[in-house]
Amino acid sequence: MAQSPTFVRWRVFLLLAMASFVAYVLRSDVSIAAPVMMLEFGLTELEWGWVVAAFMTSYAIFQFPGGIFGDKVGPRKALAIIASLWSVAMLLEVLVPGPAVATGAVMLGSLMVARFLVGAVQAPIYPVTNTAISRWFPVGSWALPTGLSSTGLTLGFAAAAPVMAWLIAAYGWRTAFMIVAPLGFVVSALWWWYARDNPAEHPSINAAEVELITANQTAIVMTPINPPGWVRLLKDRNILLLTTSYFCSNFVFDLTFAWFYYYAVTVREFDLVTASYVTSTQWIAGGAGAALGGWLCDRLIRKFGLRWGSRWPIIVGQTGCAAFLVIGAYHANAVVAVSFLALCFFFQQITEGSYWSASIAIGKQLAGAAGGVLNTGANIMGIFNALFVPWIAIMFSWQVAVASGAIFAMLALVLMMFVRADEPVNLK
Repeated sequence: MAQSPTFVRWRVFLLLAMASFVAYVLRSDVSIAAPVMMLEFGLTELEWGWVVAAFMTSYAIFQFPGGIFGDKVGPRKALAIIASLWSVAMLLEVLVPGPAVATGAVMLGSLMVARFLVGAVQAPIYPVTNTAISRWFPVGSWALPTGLSSTGLTLGFAAAAPVMAWLIAAYGWRTAFMIVAPLGFVVSALWWWYARDNPAEHPSINAAEVELITANQTAIVMTPINPPGWVRLLKDRNILLLTTSYFCSNFVFDLTFAWFYYYAVTVREFDLVTASYVTSTQWIAGGAGAALGGWLCDRLIRKFGLRWGSRWPIIVGQTGCAAFLVIGAYHANAVVAVSFLALCFFFQQITEGSYWSASIAIGKQLAGAAGGVLNTGANIMGIFNALFVPWIAIMFSWQVAVASGAIFAMLALVLMMFVRADEPVNLK
């Protein structure tokens, strides 16, 4: 009787999803604490935009180096190191001086430095996840685990919103941060204990699962090539088009991550706790969209191939995102408006598995570096978003600021139509 494959790859994935979950719990702390921290430090919306931009800047800068790091040292060591640093960086945020001992400029500068460090150590998580998934899952089955990784991050924010809001209300933001900071150490220890860089090295896997995973995979090129693989990635037409499309798509993601809680409190006039639950609902909807989109993408790839299988979830997702974003921005009823904005985020997250699966298909053995390029584009948008959104809200209105995301969603759709995910980067 033929041996049935084991399911070690899915246990490894569960640890990746947990890492994604914890990463977003630890990075979303400041988003939830924003109203309280802005009041304590006496910061304006534009000044807070600089704090958000500090995180986004380092998060963008360290994406590509983080991907190269993950490809070089392997996902086991890379994720164990960065997860430990998440906890250290969050504890550094607690040390930002308050108005009793520091001037406004010192407080703002210290907070920006702290958020820059948080962004730097958080940056490699998804490029490293890309490397792990490319090694642990069969060709054509990458979209579901990458989509579910996005579900992990959205559920992390969904969990963080009410829990952090309660902890901040009960104990203050500094104590709340100290309570959740050790989660990074927990992730690091569990990942190092169970994960391996290559499936064949794992003591619990059987030959049938190894064969399932490695079938149709491209052999890793061990000899140096000239120019190096990372240089070829940066010149590759498909990875650059994919990155530009993802750049546009992430306007809505960054709007939700950085501004939605603040928008719900100050513009739609929800109280702090209710706003946390509203925010949580939106992120749960996004998690469902990411899971659905990943599952759908893998099925479409098996039916239509990599090129169109990767495109269709983005066509559906960006169209729905644009429509519901405009409706939600302008609807007069606050409850109805945030319901439509939750649907908008559901559709935006449908696209996640397609983008990351396409980056693995194009990058092949350089999946981590390809994911780093992809997420660099996304987080350059984060910097732009952090500064553009409050400016457009001040110059026009929050309705215009929110609705402007529909333009970026449709640009993302158009650009994806030129991406050929079935044409990997040439490493010969």
